[in-house]
Amino acid sequence: MAIYFKGMDAEETAGLTMEMVNSGETVDLSRLKGTTVDKHSTGGVGDKTTLIVAPIVAACGLPVAKMSGRGLGHTGGTLDKLESIPGFRIDLTGDELFSIVEKAGLCIAGQSANLAPADKKLYALRDVTATVDSIPLIAASIMSKKIAAGADCILLDVKTGSGAFMKSLEDSERLARAMVDIGNNLGRKTAALITDMSVPLGMAIGNGLEVKEVIGILRGESHPLSDDLIEISLNLAANMLKLAGKGSLEECYVKAKKALTGKEALGKLKEMVEAQSGDVRFINNPDLFPEAPFTETVTTKKSGYISEMDSEAIGMAAMYLKAGRAKPEDKIDYSAGITLCAKTGDFVEMGKPLAVLYSPEEGLLADAKGRFLDAVKISGEAPLERKLVKGLIG
Repeated sequence: MAIYFKGMDAEETAGLTMEMVNSGETVDLSRLKGTTVDKHSTGGVGDKTTLIVAPIVAACGLPVAKMSGRGLGHTGGTLDKLESIPGFRIDLTGDELFSIVEKAGLCIAGQSANLAPADKKLYALRDVTATVDSIPLIAASIMSKKIAAGADCILLDVKTGSGAFMKSLEDSERLARAMVDIGNNLGRKTAALITDMSVPLGMAIGNGLEVKEVIGILRGESHPLSDDLIEISLNLAANMLKLAGKGSLEECYVKAKKALTGKEALGKLKEMVEAQSGDVRFINNPDLFPEAPFTETVTTKKSGYISEMDSEAIGMAAMYLKAGRAKPEDKIDYSAGITLCAKTGDFVEMGKPLAVLYSPEEGLLADAKGRFLDAVKISGEAPLERKLVKGLIG
């Protein structure tokens, strides 16, 4: 409560973070050859950048040993997306993680329960004392797990906008600065990109749907509605390469784009899936992913430009369709979710599709359709063009 009201300076926040790190296990990545890099997103809707960025970075020669989490509420989780691939294992021993990184160049695994356990206890206290919304406490919570995970370099993707944890650009910048200060104070090369989450990222929301979108991008078969996802992913990958000393930002962007367009990143994704016991046939043929038994097309009520999308509300609609969890113990359906047919800035004609909803239960579609329509505003004037990357800190 004192921290909530009085705040903490950079040194104090780093000190708290290190106490949380030292409360449990830490991962020593020194046996891996080369500079190790990690990435963390503060969460959003349709945010499947890790599944693009990690293979790109690995294809450029940097080892990626990443600990990821599950989705909750309107935000998706990388582990849930990967587990939509039959057989994919996320519960790995330390030796298995190292072996997979040494073999495939990258590994995305579940986080050990003994990684920064004090963070979980402090978060539980914050939850019941209404002190969750404190930037030093948020920053220490996120960074304790990143520091414990052992990477030399950490790139933070701090989202801002309607679908982000931090809705305003000012708060997003404050959080980014606090986390970058922690990382640098604790001897890790750290930087943060502030990226737009006022509109769902890409065109798919929901685990299996998002993996199919990623495979299409890595295969060079992407839809125009995925352009924002591709651009943010390339910027993240370029900044990770730059942090690890692979050249200037411009040079690293070129390397990242070459790894994507040359399909080396696709090869790395396949290697990782195979090494983690996933069925590679699903990467070679995304049509193998099961389709939801019930679908509904959402159409526009009037013609005009999409002037605004409430990303959080759209994410909640996807959660309601069983693509996400309201509570940690909830079960999800990998085929559930939403595919967008238009996004902010697009002109839509009355009666044309806005989105397609997918669910294992027919009875959920009508309510989700209403939620989606309430989240989309249509006007006679085109909105200003979105700026995808709003800033770099560090």
